[in-house]
Amino acid sequence: MVSISTETTRLGNPPIPWSKHDTIWMLGLFGTAIGAGVLFLPINAGLGGFWPLAVMAVLAFPMTYLAHRGLCRFILSSSKPGSDITEVVEEHFGATAGKLITLLYFFTILPILLIYGVGLTNTVQSFMLNQLGMTPPPRILLSLGLILGLMAVIKLGEQMVVRVMSWLVYPFVLVLLGIALYLLPGWNTAVMNEVPTVGGFSLTLWLSIPALVFSFNHSPAISRFVVAQQQKYGVEAEGQTERIEKYAAVMMVLVVMFFVFSCVFSLTPADLAAAKQQNISILSYLANKVDNPVMAYLTPAVAFVAITKSFFGHYLGAREGLNGLISQHLRGQGKAVDMKAINGFSALFMVAAVWIAATLNPSILGMIESLCGPIIAALLFIMPMYAIRKVPAMRRYAGQPGNVVVLFIGSVAISAILYSLLSL
Repeated sequence: MVSISTETTRLGNPPIPWSKHDTIWMLGLFGTAIGAGVLFLPINAGLGGFWPLAVMAVLAFPMTYLAHRGLCRFILSSSKPGSDITEVVEEHFGATAGKLITLLYFFTILPILLIYGVGLTNTVQSFMLNQLGMTPPPRILLSLGLILGLMAVIKLGEQMVVRVMSWLVYPFVLVLLGIALYLLPGWNTAVMNEVPTVGGFSLTLWLSIPALVFSFNHSPAISRFVVAQQQKYGVEAEGQTERIEKYAAVMMVLVVMFFVFSCVFSLTPADLAAAKQQNISILSYLANKVDNPVMAYLTPAVAFVAITKSFFGHYLGAREGLNGLISQHLRGQGKAVDMKAINGFSALFMVAAVWIAATLNPSILGMIESLCGPIIAALLFIMPMYAIRKVPAMRRYAGQPGNVVVLFIGSVAISAILYSLLSL
C-alpha cells in the first residue's frame, strides 16, 4: 500500500507542501552529522593534494544521500509502522540478528567516544602549551580530570545536556562558516602542486573514504526520523522522508566541503601532515599557525565545544547500547535486571575505556580509518543493500543504479580494515 500511494504521489499528484515539521527534521539530521568529526576531515582529505580531495567532493553527496536513504527505506519496510531499527532487523532477520545489530551499533559508537576522549585531551593540552604558555599536567592526570569533569556535567542532568547540545549545533556551524570565510584571503596553490602517482592517489582516496563516511554519518538519528515521518505522513512517509533527507544532505555537503576546501587551500600539505602527526584537530592546528590573537583563542574554544558536544551525544548512545546488551544477556539467563546497577557498571566501563585511550593517545585518523568508518559502513551501507536481496518488502528497490554506488563505497570503507591489519 505504501509503495502504490507513494508512486501515485510522485507520478501524478502535487508534492506534499513543505512544513515547519520538515524544516525541524532537516536541521536535526544536519545537526546530527555536523560535529567533531568534521574537524579531522580536512587533514585526511587534503594530505594527498587537490585531486583526491576533488573526487571526495564529488562523492560526498551521492554517498551521503543514497546510503541514508537506503537505511530509511529499510526501516520503512517493516510491517509494523513505528518500529525502530532493532525491531525491523528482528522482524526481517530474526532475534539473533537483532542482538548482533545492537552489538554492532554499540561498537559503532564506542570507538567514536574513544576518539573524542583523545581529541579533547589533545585540544586542551595544545591550548595550555601554545596559547596559555603553561606546562600541561601529566597526560594520565589531564585526561582523567577532563573525563571526570564531563561525567559530572552529565550527572547534573541528562535532559539539560541534550538540550544544550541541540542549541550548540547552530552557533558551531556559523563559527565554522565564519572561520572558512576568514581563511579565504590566505588561500594558496600549494595543494595544487601536490601531484600524486596513480598508486598514491588510489591509496589516499581509499583511506579517506572511511573519514568521509564518518564525517557525514547521521545514522543514529535515522530511526527516530523515519518513525516521526510515519506518524506525520502515514502512507506518504517514504516520499517525504527522501525529500527531507536530500535537502539535509545538500546542506551538509555544502557546509562541510566549503570548510574543508578553505582549510586545505589556506595550508600546505606539510602543514596537514604536521597536524596529523600532532594528533590534533584542524582548528587546534590553525590556532597555533595563524598569526591572529582572536583566532588563536577562538579556534581551540570551538574545537573544545564541538568535541564536548559530540562526546556527550555519543556517551549517552554508547551507554544505552551497553545497557541493552547487558539487559538482553541477563534476561536470556533468566536473571533479574537491575538498571541502576547496570547504569553504574556502564559508566565505570566507559570512563575506564576513554581514560586508557586518552592516556595512550592513539592516532585519531588511524582509528577513523580502521575502526569507525568501516563499522559505520557495515551498518549504513551494506545492511540495507543486503536487505534488498533478502527481504521481500525491499525487492522493489533492486536494480537501481544508486545501489551499486552504495555497495561500492561501503565495500571500500570496510576494506580499510584489511589495510590496517596488513600495515601492522
